[in-house]
Formats: sequence, C-alpha cells, structure tokens
Amino acid sequence: MTDLPLPPSFRQLGHSAIAVSPLAWGMWRLAEHGRSVADAARLVHAALEAGINFLDTADIYGFDGKGGFGSAELLLGQVLAAEPALRERIVLATKGGILPPLPYDQSADYLRKAIDDSLIRLKVDRIDLWQIHRPDILAHPQETARVLDDAVASGKVRALGISNFTQGQIAALAHFLGEKLATSQPEISPLRIASLDNGELDQAMMLGLTPMAWSPLGGGRLAAPETARDKAVTTALDVVAQSQGVSRTVAAYAWLMAHPAGIVPIVGSQQPERIAEAAQALKVRWTRQGWYAVLAAARGEPLP
Repeated sequence: MTDLPLPPSFRQLGHSAIAVSPLAWGMWRLAEHGRSVADAARLVHAALEAGINFLDTADIYGFDGKGGFGSAELLLGQVLAAEPALRERIVLATKGGILPPLPYDQSADYLRKAIDDSLIRLKVDRIDLWQIHRPDILAHPQETARVLDDAVASGKVRALGISNFTQGQIAALAHFLGEKLATSQPEISPLRIASLDNGELDQAMMLGLTPMAWSPLGGGRLAAPETARDKAVTTALDVVAQSQGVSRTVAAYAWLMAHPAGIVPIVGSQQPERIAEAAQALKVRWTRQGWYAVLAAARGEPLP
C-alpha cells in the first residue's frame, strides 16, 4: 500500500518568496499567567529547536474582555528586542481587525493604525505576514485592498493573508488586490472538516494560498473525546499513532499535513515539551486507507 508523501522541511508561503516550516507555533495564550520575557523566550527557542520558524500571533491575543489587548505582541516584541538575532530566524505573522467592543473594523484608517501599532508592539520594522483576523462585512473589499497593497508597497508587510473568511469574501478581496494573498486561516481539525468538503481548500489550491489551520486539535476534544463521533475519530487516529509510536496529537497534525493543499497546523501549546513533540508529525506516514478512515469517522458515515 503506497504511503502519502511526507511534508517538506520547508514550504513556500503562498506566492511569496517566504519559506516556512510545515508547522507553525501560535501565541494565543502567550501572555497568560503573567509569563515573563525569559519564559516567552524559552518558548520561542523551543519552537526554533523543533524546526518551527513560523510564529503566529495577533493584536487581540491577550485580551481578556477588559484589558490585555496587544499583550502577546508586546511580550514577543520584548523577546525580539532582547535577542535581535532571533528576528532573522523567524517568519513573523500577526493579525488585526478585531477591535473590542465593535467588534470588527477593516475601515481604511483603522487598518493602517492596526498595522502600525503591531509594528510598534513587536519592535520590528516589517511584518512577514499580516492577516485580517475576521471579516468586517461593513468594509468594502476595494477599500481594504488599497490599504493592504499600500502596506506591502511601503515595506511594512511582506505578505498578506486572511482568517475566517468565506470563499466569497476571499474571492472579492483577491479581485481588488494588486498583491496576491498568500494565506488563509480557517479552523481545521479531524473534528472540524468543513473546509475539506465545502470547497475552501479547493479554492486555496486554485488561488495558491497556504492554509494555516487554527485549533488543529479540535479545541482539546481530541484529547478528551465525549461524543460517539469524537471517539470514532480518535480511534481512527490511534490506529496510525500506535502503529508508528507517536501520540494522537502528533497523528492529528500529520493527518492535516497529508492534504495536498499544504495545510500548516498551528501548534497552540505553551509548553516546550509539547512544541518539541509536534515536530514528530513530519515523520508520520499515512496511507490513503488510514487517512480516509479518519475522514469517514469525522463525517459519521461510510464513504459513498
């Protein structure tokens, strides 16, 4: 039985010239529990030591409903300021466009301010990948595109992406952009397979977008399955995990990376040992039979 291809050591980020690891590390919880700069630096180094050079954050990360807006970016900025050599070793991605309590704002003035504010907090002069975090239905895509193109032309941003956009919203923004979109960031996991069936990943391949999967472990449900469907999916994952001596978590990352769209799972753990473990996913071999067994379990019905 032929194995599916393993992911490359590095892949091209969309149409850009940026090379990223096939896994990313996300900083949604970086600023939790009063984490120190030294502790944050240890996590950045853990990612790099695991072969992960793609770091994803957002201006909203750290916001607790009352305060903390920008705190994850601020903390990462302090890490980069303390060790300037780190900047050249990482591909730095961030997001903007969620502005409590509006909640979403992609007006031209706000987008310009969001990009500038992220540059200040991160203490850098350029962001490798800047993404709109969630779509603002009240913003015309032509106006949004103009601001994003200007950000690239000015050198503030190298590549552009979107997160949580519908296919129609992606197509509309792409139509008006002079600069091609590099990434999309939907929620994808063995428990969240809508993108595999509704055309999102097909559109990504058609447009040359690199999909970045947020919550690739199903929000923790893969670790603690409750429903019959959850248990069926974890059982199918465990068959491969146990045969190859890896954890279910690692198998789940590898399952996503086996898709031809080149999905980049975002590892959300803030524990060095879990970040290191994630790198084992690059060596997990999937067969078509095993891969489709997980998909059938996720759909809750046999393949047609």
